[in-house]
Amino acid sequence: EHVSKLVADLRIGALYTPPSRQGTVAAPGTLGGGLWGGGSFEPDSGRLFVSSQNLPSIMKIVDAPKNAPYPYSHDGYTKLRDGGGYPGVKPPWGQLTAIDLNEGTIAWQVPLGEHPELTARGVPKTGTELYGGSIVTAGGVVFIGATKDLKFRAIHSGTGETLWETQLEYGGFSTPATYMIDGKQYVVIAAGGGGKMGTASGDAYVAFALP
Repeated sequence: EHVSKLVADLRIGALYTPPSRQGTVAAPGTLGGGLWGGGSFEPDSGRLFVSSQNLPSIMKIVDAPKNAPYPYSHDGYTKLRDGGGYPGVKPPWGQLTAIDLNEGTIAWQVPLGEHPELTARGVPKTGTELYGGSIVTAGGVVFIGATKDLKFRAIHSGTGETLWETQLEYGGFSTPATYMIDGKQYVVIAAGGGGKMGTASGDAYVAFALP
């Protein structure tokens, strides 16, 4: 179903347009924008790396239950999606941004994640919904999972280029960690999947190191 039909009876306005009984489209929404996983910072370059998603919400007011100490409530965290289940807004739906804190500018911004079925149809990389943060190493590598395609990626901190990626069995919707043992550095991510993404759930910690 086309998004224009879905929003025809909803309230749409400027930033901070309040919720309503018919439903108000809020962008980036309660589950959009910067994510709970936070950003990572590279001191030498002064760059902050932030993952974010573009996923509008439908904010609808309903009467509160009887005997509640307030008159109104809301009907849940409804995501605005098209008939195919994708976010009801123009891509990118998920991205990683490098912010130059010295200049107050965006150094680079890249889509993060992809939908293989869209890629197969020739659709440019859209990014996916994201839940999880990043870390950056002294060697200039940003590590992040977070994507709905269940991949774990290493990204060049200076350019945004993907240096390496691997498929996880369960989603790495968390912030990675790095540690060193006997002079060898490792990066590990909790890959539990599930949650707001609705992907398969697991209980794995997956660690990587250079040969």
